[in-house]
Amino acid sequence: MKAVIEAKRLTRKFGNFVAVDHVEFKIYQGEVFGFLGPNGAGKTTTVRMLTGVIDPTEGTATIQGHDIRKEPLLSRTHIAVVPEEANVYLDLSVWQNLMLMAELHGIARHRCLQEAERLLELLGLAERKRQKARVLSKGLRQRLMLCAALVTGPEVLFLDEPTSGLDVQSTKLIRRAVSDLNRNGLTVFLTTHNMSEAGEMCSRVAIIDKGCIVATDPPEKLRSTISSRQYVEVRFAGAVPGHNDLESIPGVSQVAVDSRTFRLYTKLPGQVVTEVVRLADRKGLGITDLSNHKPSLEDVFLHFTSECKERGLQ
Repeated sequence: MKAVIEAKRLTRKFGNFVAVDHVEFKIYQGEVFGFLGPNGAGKTTTVRMLTGVIDPTEGTATIQGHDIRKEPLLSRTHIAVVPEEANVYLDLSVWQNLMLMAELHGIARHRCLQEAERLLELLGLAERKRQKARVLSKGLRQRLMLCAALVTGPEVLFLDEPTSGLDVQSTKLIRRAVSDLNRNGLTVFLTTHNMSEAGEMCSRVAIIDKGCIVATDPPEKLRSTISSRQYVEVRFAGAVPGHNDLESIPGVSQVAVDSRTFRLYTKLPGQVVTEVVRLADRKGLGITDLSNHKPSLEDVFLHFTSECKERGLQ
């Protein structure tokens, strides 16, 4: 399968500081590709190189086969970008913003009228098409920015923290719209700090830390790589067992305690649940809650990044 985006030893230096260090990845048609990393890890710099805002120091990337260094204008014809802060034209109406964006991309008005109407309906802006962008809330402006990007008919959509700080309704509509468009073949490059959002929306994610890609895989596969971070959580009603009793349960690698609630880290949660019940029966202990928890995408993120070491979690 041919890659829609391919980064080849993509590097950016600022003086002696290496912001992005020989990054390589491929993104295929119809993927929602999540790009995750701590602040300062190199996410924004990578996106700025891919979208033509800054040039790489070394290496390159291709978008639909066009080299971003040798064919920058051609590579940009395939993409649209929605930044974290919506930069719509405040003195134009919602509808005028869409028509202007189409015109700037050389799209005749008659060719995009139907699509513009559809996008406004999809993102809950149809009744506001005559309103000036200036009077819109942050969430509504972000929806408008997404509409304006999509009306140009891009093959690849870059989303930078698309729901950061937005209201619940705008967040829901944006996620739904992106999912609908993705099902129709749109390829999406998503940067986000929201691990829940990434787990819900992305078919694959890459984690970047200190300028280097440290992991790339579907979210579920990444979770499986840290199966030791699964845990059984048990809360006791009255008396609690000794710490040593819980640590001695076969399959338990670590025990964490918070008052009467214990987390038993294990690769064998089913076996540990059975042993916890047996232990409680033997010692006459009451259990009020007993549940199994798989690693979250946030657990994966912390495992693979320096944030883990800084917070003492590894």
